[in-house]
Amino acid sequence: MGVAARSRLSETGVVLRGLQAFRSDLVTAVGLVLGLSFLFVPTLRAQRTQLKPGLNIFNPQQDIEIGKRVAADAEKQLALCNAPKVDAYLTQLGSRLAQKLPTGSVQYPFEFHCVNDKAINAFALPGGFVFVNRGAIEVAGDEAQLAAVMSHELSHVALRHGTTQATKAQLAQGVLGIASGILGDTTGGTLLTELGVFAAGGVLLRYSRAAESQADIMGTQVLYDSGYDPRAMAQFFEKLEAETKGKNPPEFFSDHPSPEHRVERVDEEIDKLGGVPSNAKRDSADFEAIKREVLALPIVKKPVPGEPSVAAAPASPSGSFAAYQAGAYSLKYPDNWKKYPDSDGGGVSFAPERGVLDDGSGHSALAYGLIVSVTKTKVDPADANALQDATRKVIEELQQANPNMKVTHASERVRLNGQPGLSTYLSNDSPAGGQETDWIITTLRPEGVVSFVCVAPLSAYGNYDKTFSTILDSVRFAH
Repeated sequence: MGVAARSRLSETGVVLRGLQAFRSDLVTAVGLVLGLSFLFVPTLRAQRTQLKPGLNIFNPQQDIEIGKRVAADAEKQLALCNAPKVDAYLTQLGSRLAQKLPTGSVQYPFEFHCVNDKAINAFALPGGFVFVNRGAIEVAGDEAQLAAVMSHELSHVALRHGTTQATKAQLAQGVLGIASGILGDTTGGTLLTELGVFAAGGVLLRYSRAAESQADIMGTQVLYDSGYDPRAMAQFFEKLEAETKGKNPPEFFSDHPSPEHRVERVDEEIDKLGGVPSNAKRDSADFEAIKREVLALPIVKKPVPGEPSVAAAPASPSGSFAAYQAGAYSLKYPDNWKKYPDSDGGGVSFAPERGVLDDGSGHSALAYGLIVSVTKTKVDPADANALQDATRKVIEELQQANPNMKVTHASERVRLNGQPGLSTYLSNDSPAGGQETDWIITTLRPEGVVSFVCVAPLSAYGNYDKTFSTILDSVRFAH
């Protein structure tokens, strides 16, 4: 545009006004071209997708405090690479990307850590505490692809998706949960006390597909603004899908639900940004050197479910009980157990300290305690087989998530607070090692099928059986 304008003006100047006039017009033309170029850049920027954080009862400072506490606990429980060069590289790359985040006046204390885990995954806690698995570094084809993973995670921080999820969980628990002090507690203490510190990540990191799509879009913008080839975002996802075709999906996809048309949406955003810059960066010698360093690190073996474990067992259940009130029911649980609300509001778990463990794949799993869930069902309550059919569906869903889960004692009829119920015993691999016993009580209510799953390792189940019976005896349903 500028060259064409300059050419036309110079031709006009030569023909109509002579050399002196030409020089004057040329200066004017250059000014015009520069002015247009300054107008052109904001126009391009304005075309990018505008993204806004969702409903959030927390403020950015609380994001930082919550993230800091969860990150400190994560560092104790995760196997870190303990490789200063790798962490320094991640910090340098991450800081460069973070500078392009639209965080306004908020100053997040970004930290970056390498996790010694071959699973392809990464996560960022509220406030900017980022953990990148060695598996993500090893599978990245170049620095731009690793930058894409990190830009995606950093976008979750900027859009405050973690505490947005926590807000949904709190709202699902009712106004009482909010009034109990979250808004006035600058450390996010109520949330962390109710959820447990590291297990709080289960809520803070359980994003929706809409949140994932937002992180893809903002991550693409961050790549572009940082000088990287923005196509690396889509290329990383395509690479993972190609390499794992016909196999179990990589952990990144299980932790990050894939939005529809993910690659197409990234490509659309690149077009809005003006296309791929001609000098876009793809790789660096630093990345290749760090990748070699990571590949040479020793592999840390995680506990394998089903194998004996020497992990310390939780303290015995307390003889004193605390009360829990849900919309459809109430119950009492040992007061030395913690409550873990489900982020979708559909259930709750109770477990002792060290009762929630890593299942060997980077996910938290209940090893000791109780899971309560309410599942909507279309069965006819007047049908004599309605409860049996609903129970079968509950067990089938559990078995889909736990392939080694097996029924050991067929369902038997029981009464739960005067309500007809079914009692079923199952076995499964325990995240604590060895086998576990799962005792499931189901009953039909207007809200759906209510299930109580009592869990403990087979070797310790005798120490929990009485406690489970006391909890179930305390159940009361709303009328």
